[in-house]
Amino acid sequence: MTGTELRHAQGTPCWVSLLTHDLGAAERFYGALLGWTFTPGPEDLGPYVRALLGGLPVAGLGVMPPGAERPADWITYFAADDADEAAQRVREHGGTVALGPLDSDSAGRLVVAADLDGAVFGVWQGRDHPGFRRQREPGAVAWSELSTPAATGAARFYAGTFGSAAVETGRAQVERFEDHVVLKVGGHTVAGIRQAPATAERPRWRVFFAVTDADDTAARAVALGGRVESAPADSPYGRIALLRDTEDGPFAVVRLPD
Repeated sequence: MTGTELRHAQGTPCWVSLLTHDLGAAERFYGALLGWTFTPGPEDLGPYVRALLGGLPVAGLGVMPPGAERPADWITYFAADDADEAAQRVREHGGTVALGPLDSDSAGRLVVAADLDGAVFGVWQGRDHPGFRRQREPGAVAWSELSTPAATGAARFYAGTFGSAAVETGRAQVERFEDHVVLKVGGHTVAGIRQAPATAERPRWRVFFAVTDADDTAARAVALGGRVESAPADSPYGRIALLRDTEDGPFAVVRLPD
């Protein structure tokens, strides 16, 4: 997909947004790493910019609320036809709503929530801003994956909240990938849920950005002040590196198969 406007069906990841303590540092890091430029976005909740790739929005970067001590992190937003209804379904299925539903200027209506095990995600009802306009090309979002010790329960939660289908896929042939579940909307795979060990970090959604060379990108991330969490490795889904930015915010890059 190159440059065409994407329409996002309910339950499909449609936007990603970084919450950071140092917006300027985040712009410098991700701009140099992924080729982004930036333009001001809605500032209802504080300073915020949209990252552009070829002039089209692909992600957002915002500042943590004053006094927040949690580390930087990316939030995956799922499209919803009605954010208020989605927020109610989050509660009905055992999740919590931390923020919203509320309007973000004329761009759309948002919710920030957490699932049964505390993994944070967003809900976005797009208006003037439907979500990212590029996907699965270098510098744009390729995939979002939840890592959680309770993959089956999480799959039921997201399937119930957004009306998607949760399909178990079995064991992949790479050691780092355990049994996992995929979420499907309209027959299309849109996101993954990976079973993590009980000793792993807290459950979280990780954003994967497409790149032309995962090894080169990992090396450049280190040169820019980030670090490599898991070295580039081949997988059935492409060559993947798990990385951290200058504030230790987790993300991943993937060289998608040809």
